[in-house]
Amino acid sequence: MNVSVKRTGGGVMTVSRLRDIPGIGVDVLGDAADAAGDPDLLRLENLDTDLRPPPVAIAATTAALADDTANSYLPFQGRKSLREAAAAHVGRIAGRSYDPDTECVSVAGGLNGILNTLLAIVEPGDEVVLCDPIYAGLVNRVRLAGGVPRFVPAEPGAHGWHVDPGRLADAVGPRTAAVLMMGPAMPTGLVLGEPHWSALATACARHDAWLVYDAAMERIRFDGLPPSHPASHEGLAGRTITIGSASKELRLIGWRVGWVVGPAPILADIRLVGLTNVVCQVGVAQEAVAAALTAGDAEVDVANATAEWRRRAETVLHQLAGYPVVPPDGGWSLLLDARPLGLAPAELSRRLFDRGRVVATPMPGWGPSGDHYLRLVYANEPVDRLAELGDRFREALG
Repeated sequence: MNVSVKRTGGGVMTVSRLRDIPGIGVDVLGDAADAAGDPDLLRLENLDTDLRPPPVAIAATTAALADDTANSYLPFQGRKSLREAAAAHVGRIAGRSYDPDTECVSVAGGLNGILNTLLAIVEPGDEVVLCDPIYAGLVNRVRLAGGVPRFVPAEPGAHGWHVDPGRLADAVGPRTAAVLMMGPAMPTGLVLGEPHWSALATACARHDAWLVYDAAMERIRFDGLPPSHPASHEGLAGRTITIGSASKELRLIGWRVGWVVGPAPILADIRLVGLTNVVCQVGVAQEAVAAALTAGDAEVDVANATAEWRRRAETVLHQLAGYPVVPPDGGWSLLLDARPLGLAPAELSRRLFDRGRVVATPMPGWGPSGDHYLRLVYANEPVDRLAELGDRFREALG
């Protein structure tokens, strides 16, 4: 028997698991911008980028179109070349060795890997610890898996976002199934490091919790430092499940390829969830991702892209110097606090769209503090266009 649940915006949901999943907002803004068909719109709403993928990936994709083995469900866990490349990639960053046959599985994008992992480790009613604010898609997947998000506030400042390691550790308790961390986090650009992993190692061991690490943007750091991986901490090595993606660092968004790496026993369960969920990955895309991960210039490629994204972030910060924006330490987006402007984020978004021709996303559902912020994605507009942002804001807000 179905239980009718009222939808926030009207209508009726047929299943209770959707009751607290409001959507992500980006789709609404993206559809409105597409419908407007106005090339003058500054598209700061969706996590896209105009920086081209690695040429080696384009060549490998083209070659795969003529390869009959690429037009197949098999192997269900992903092509071995991809699993070898992904396991080696995670191992290099974490300082660990992973078996591509038993400790790595390919997935249809990073968020597919997140959901598969949560379905494999979360019992209904279990808590999952997240930073706040955080991407609504992560929160929604926790809820879809039957979990209960437990948020730890990140604090904004003049030099970026910070979360106290002790507060993270204190949030882990007897009901915690997992701590779900991302660094740089989306949408804030928050970067985590060794103090956080040390605090979480003790807490996760005490309560037998997993550390689920979303590594989609871990090399997109603006401080020039290498990634800080939780599995590099001895106390977390056996508890860390890493989810990687080709979408951000490699700019292979439409390829829909990701990977999950971690201890063999739990990877067997995650592989089973994958067989039951999306089944397999995009066949013609897997060799391309393997080639991009293993290319001789792979690190230079990511570093060059990161340098450009940093230039764009700095341009936005310069243009909006008089507005309450929080600098990111990496990633593709930054946040503006709508409260000092005396506007709700949804109204601010509407005025920017209608008067300034700027598309930006309000963030209800992006953690408890999401109601205060507007997200600006700088990854998909060049510097010369972003240099108009200050004038557009003034046009919209007076």
